[in-house]
Amino acid sequence: MGVPKRKVSKSRRDSRSANKHLDVKTVTACQTCQAPISPHQLCFECGYYKGVKKISTKTDRMYKRGESRKSKDASVSKNVSQESSESTK
Repeated sequence: MGVPKRKVSKSRRDSRSANKHLDVKTVTACQTCQAPISPHQLCFECGYYKGVKKISTKTDRMYKRGESRKSKDASVSKNVSQESSESTK
């Protein structure tokens, strides 16, 4: 195991960590929804990258689910009304 031969001075010790500083990340705005994003990354708010839709977002899935439920409820209510009209005949 390596053991230091002499005491390392404070300036030498501190100069080793002088270049380990953190950089501030740049933030840009999404072209479509103006949400803050990192550059060259797709927007998780709207799902667009450079003006092209790349992923479906949570809100997209929510609206699609709602539309499918409405159509399902409409078909169920139509079937129920048809059955009730047939039973009254």
